[in-house]
Amino acid sequence: MKLDFHSHILPGIDDGARDIEESVMLAKALKDWGFERVTCTPHITSKYPNTPEDIRPAFELLKEEVAKSGVGLDIRLSAEYRLVPETWPKVLENNWLMPIEDRFLLMELPISHREEMGCINPVEEFRRVASMGLTPILPHPERYFYLNEKELMEILEAGGKIQCNYGSYAGLYGEEVRQRAVTLQDRGLVSFYGTDLHNAHYVQVIGSWLAEGNSIREY
Repeated sequence: MKLDFHSHILPGIDDGARDIEESVMLAKALKDWGFERVTCTPHITSKYPNTPEDIRPAFELLKEEVAKSGVGLDIRLSAEYRLVPETWPKVLENNWLMPIEDRFLLMELPISHREEMGCINPVEEFRRVASMGLTPILPHPERYFYLNEKELMEILEAGGKIQCNYGSYAGLYGEEVRQRAVTLQDRGLVSFYGTDLHNAHYVQVIGSWLAEGNSIREY
């Protein structure tokens, strides 16, 4: 089955789809690419301090509109949890964990600035989540330029897995990110791939990459 574990297609929740019309368009693109199931993973971070209660109405709306459209895409709900002090402790305290496929959890780092994590140690948090019987996934490490080799391997040793973005291989974030993603893949370190789909630009770039003969992975 072709599954997308990482998308931002819920309407008006974060930096992804702006409204329900755009959400349905993104869902149709996923279906056209061959995906059978997509998990919506809106950000829970300082800029978008969502809670499950905030997210669920948008999720139910999307499910309803996708069903009306006849797209035939199975839509599930989770989140992308950023390890920042503004939200991560609240996630744990309030048990806001919504595992993908009942076992996986996207745990992202700040994209550009390590300092945003404050005193949070990502290796310890990955180990904590693994001890719960879940599999923590580090999304798009190819985009964290400050993350060194030693830290990445420590996250893997703590029970984490790596997920790279199809957009990275398609050049969506630039050549350096593309090369880093290719290197991770060549080393056999990538366990999962996702669209990280946000908007029509992502559709254009990833769609062109797929049209060149590249393919979606099956799980």
